[in-house]
Amino acid sequence: MTEGVGIQAGDLPDDLTAAEAGMWQAFRNGSVYDLSSGDTVVDDPHGGHPWGEARTVRARIVAWLLLDGPPALAGRVSSLKLVGVQLSGSLDLAGGTVEPYVEMKRCRFERDVLLPEARVTTLRMVDCSVPRLEAARLQTEGDLHLPRCRFHNGVRLTDAHIGTDLMLNMAIVYRDRTGRSIAADGLTVGQDLQAEMLESHGELRLRSAKIGVSLSLRGARLTNPYTRFALNAPQLTVERSLYMTPAGLGGQSLSGTTPAHGTRVQRFECRGGVRLDDGRFGDAVDLERARFTFTDEQELSLRRVQTPELRFLGERPQRGKVVLSGARVVNLVDRAEAWPGPGNLHMGGFAYENLVPQGPFPLAERLGWVAAATAEYNPEPYERLAAVLRAGGEDEDAREVLLAKQRRRRETLPPAAKLWGYVQDWAVAYGYRPGRAAVWMAVLWAASSLAFRHAEHPPVSRDGHPPWNPALFALDLLLPVIDLGQGGQWRLQGGWQWVQTAMILLGWILATTVAAGATRLLRRG
Repeated sequence: MTEGVGIQAGDLPDDLTAAEAGMWQAFRNGSVYDLSSGDTVVDDPHGGHPWGEARTVRARIVAWLLLDGPPALAGRVSSLKLVGVQLSGSLDLAGGTVEPYVEMKRCRFERDVLLPEARVTTLRMVDCSVPRLEAARLQTEGDLHLPRCRFHNGVRLTDAHIGTDLMLNMAIVYRDRTGRSIAADGLTVGQDLQAEMLESHGELRLRSAKIGVSLSLRGARLTNPYTRFALNAPQLTVERSLYMTPAGLGGQSLSGTTPAHGTRVQRFECRGGVRLDDGRFGDAVDLERARFTFTDEQELSLRRVQTPELRFLGERPQRGKVVLSGARVVNLVDRAEAWPGPGNLHMGGFAYENLVPQGPFPLAERLGWVAAATAEYNPEPYERLAAVLRAGGEDEDAREVLLAKQRRRRETLPPAAKLWGYVQDWAVAYGYRPGRAAVWMAVLWAASSLAFRHAEHPPVSRDGHPPWNPALFALDLLLPVIDLGQGGQWRLQGGWQWVQTAMILLGWILATTVAAGATRLLRRG
């Protein structure tokens, strides 16, 4: 066959098989070329039934059509639309420019599809069996659709630029020799990246990828028992939302809509670490009902993530860690049972402005949440929680949080300071419950006033002294700064001197703790 001869005139080349000749004519006509048998079992591209020569075309003939094909028939637009076709050999379009529209459904590729450095308008491969898709630096003006495809040796989309949507819904991707299922570092998608109910067996890698609208992993199942991460996407930028939420099974429910009542759903599941460090998300990161299965060394890492809303509503990971260090969110939407236990939660430098709990999340459990994140004492998480509660008008709860901070701090102090801390806590709760100090002062004043009525009280000086007043004398002892003219005028004797000394010490303790509490209140915590 002499390739290229007579192509401009539209002549049918020599040496084409019957299947290829039919494809050639369908290309010029812009019509669908369907070689399916009608038997769903035989036509399954992922099954084991041989298709034979009658359903097989050479991949190089397909490449010839796409790169330098014949002109369309009069009044038609040339396009390649294949259904139920087997391609022998490797489809190599590397570095080429493909102008015709390409759509392949339920096709079987014997060897890899090579698209590095290629330029295409729109490429749709639906429910196809492909050994491997190699498409580094691919550029498309429109969509790249790969739904329900099965890739046996991975997909490479490193630095690819997709003009509108990238679709991987219900695709099954197995790892390549490097352990990656989808390698897409530096990927740019103009609109949505939809990977709903995707099955990824290996590392899904999206380092520094940029998504123009949303990234949907609804109902996806990511599994990687081989290396550390099942999803490795640091520095990911999503202009709107990242969804790791359930997807409805069956029906025609649209992405992002709530499944109808009674619809069976498939939740997002991940077996392996997740890394979203330094990510930027314009609307939200949604983890509703997400299930993470980690080893002790793996983690859900959200270090330095920035998003207006974090919906932490998944199942509690039984092992592994959740790391929010340095993350910044506006609304933290969460459930008490979603967070891991002590030692498995890290929130150093985690900043949030509003708490929006879904379901019961009492203050005692919220304090346990903070304690779980601070294996060693760190005041910052307590102060952040108190500030958020105070901004929401819950001043009493904010004071309880700061009291819990002081009690946690007390455990790190040396014995003498720890003892003094217990005294402050017992007396006036570190000043966060000032009413308690007033009660103690009143009780001590009343008791000592009654007691001092029976005390021997010779005057210090016989030259002149005020009349004896046991109530004023007791109050003068309790108030260490104010002089009421009684404490220095009378000398108690015997055991009353010990009572006098105890009153002075208790007065100082109450005064200093009240002063400390007043200072905290003036500083608003």
